[in-house]
Amino acid sequence: MMVARASWVVSGLCTLALVAVARPAAPQFVPLAGAPGNGRNILEGHWQSCREPGGGGRYSERVYDHVVNGIGQFEVHLGPRREFAVFLGVQDEHREHDSPDNLLQPYRVEMEGTRASKRWEIASLNLVFTAALGGGSRTDCDNWYILLAPLEKSSH
Repeated sequence: MMVARASWVVSGLCTLALVAVARPAAPQFVPLAGAPGNGRNILEGHWQSCREPGGGGRYSERVYDHVVNGIGQFEVHLGPRREFAVFLGVQDEHREHDSPDNLLQPYRVEMEGTRASKRWEIASLNLVFTAALGGGSRTDCDNWYILLAPLEKSSH
């Protein structure tokens, strides 16, 4: 009985692995949990923007809505590729990153050789947003380290 269960578990894990590998690339955000000082950061982790299958070379994008007590304060756009945006308020419709409402200017992170990083201070929201291109980025995916934190951290 134990051998049958073990083989079923191994078979199930192999099937799950194949399904996970076969899925199209999607915008992924992996938060960093337990990092020192992480309790004060709003958003911290790794994010990946990949070419969308059949998307004509378009890269994926992810939007983070920051909601406090049920009220949308702002939204953060990660991607596509090297584009980023922060907009006041939260809405369902997509907003263009080149819009004057984008609080990040410039909104596109420029490459410097094989490296790219940008730090924006958004005084109106008391935020600092940092995006840095990570190692291992390939031509079909850009890997980013993202940090969104209060500009002035409280003493308690």
